[in-house]
Amino acid sequence: MRLDGRRQSTNVDDRRGMSTGKAVGGIGLGGLIIYVLISMLMGGNIGDVLETATQMGGTEIVSQSGRTPTAEEEQLAVFSKQILAGTEDVWTEIFAQNGRTYVPPKLVLYNDYVQTASGTASAQMGPFYNSADQTVYIDLSFFTSMKQQIGADGDFAYAYVIAHEVGHHVQYLLGTLQQAHQQMSRVSQAESNQISVRLELQADFYAGVWAYHDNRMYNSLEPGDLEEGLAVAAKIGDDYLQKKARGYTQPETFNHGTSDQRSRWLKKGFSSGNPALGDTFSPSYSQL
Repeated sequence: MRLDGRRQSTNVDDRRGMSTGKAVGGIGLGGLIIYVLISMLMGGNIGDVLETATQMGGTEIVSQSGRTPTAEEEQLAVFSKQILAGTEDVWTEIFAQNGRTYVPPKLVLYNDYVQTASGTASAQMGPFYNSADQTVYIDLSFFTSMKQQIGADGDFAYAYVIAHEVGHHVQYLLGTLQQAHQQMSRVSQAESNQISVRLELQADFYAGVWAYHDNRMYNSLEPGDLEEGLAVAAKIGDDYLQKKARGYTQPETFNHGTSDQRSRWLKKGFSSGNPALGDTFSPSYSQL
């Protein structure tokens, strides 16, 4: 991506080196990572995940203070602030065109554990959006984990992660997130999972919409960037992750969408740039 000279968002709370939290026990760290990959990677209902993690038990820990970030981490921090600024510019314009005011989310950078309005979260949960405090949380080491654990790399791949989480904030501002979560609380687990898939695919679509307009405004994309994003979307599909973790899939437990669905909705958003075309709730589930 071409980001030289781009502004950095100031709507960032850098808590690196100040993290405190609860180390989850019971299933062990390896089990937690698999649980999170399947149920939480790239967004979702953080409240449910934190509640489940708490039920697994744990002990209070305090992370090391005075930690000095590496040069690579500092570059990722600047990058994240630039991408957040790009989402601010794009969604401010889109909301204004529709007679609305865009209120951007805050970005919290942290290490290991962080306190949110919904409780203590672990970096093992990956980046997430918490509607309770309208904040996107990222431990920058996640981008290294993307490369090492699922073979996903590249600046646009990282930007897609951030834009997806901001997509959940857009859903919150439009009321979509609240309505979906209310519906999820009234139906069976299988039906709730399907609603979750619809939310996640729409957030993927919104990430594509952001990329379209960011490129229109700033000529930010280079050859191969979109392909990086599509490759990541394919590797965070529920079917791919379940096969990687278990060796088989259970479609009734999917809550983020298949590899094909996630890459298609990301590409649809990028191809159209029109947020009105991102209705993932009207089509039948089999047509997503």
